[in-house]
Amino acid sequence: MLTIHGVTTYLVTRWQDMTDPTQTDRGDSPVGTAVITAILVAGAIVVAGGIVAVATGWVDLIPTQP
Repeated sequence: MLTIHGVTTYLVTRWQDMTDPTQTDRGDSPVGTAVITAILVAGAIVVAGGIVAVATGWVDLIPTQP
């Protein structure tokens, strides 16, 4: 069973491990990577929406036979 003391101890220990000066060269932050990924996904959605809108406009210009 987890207690507040156990959880607090774990979190403090983990925080100390993550902010240890000897571990500073560990690569890029996962938060920065997540933000960049979210921006790229948003851009891809905008581009895809534009492509669909243009394609729909072109298809609407095709005459239909009665």
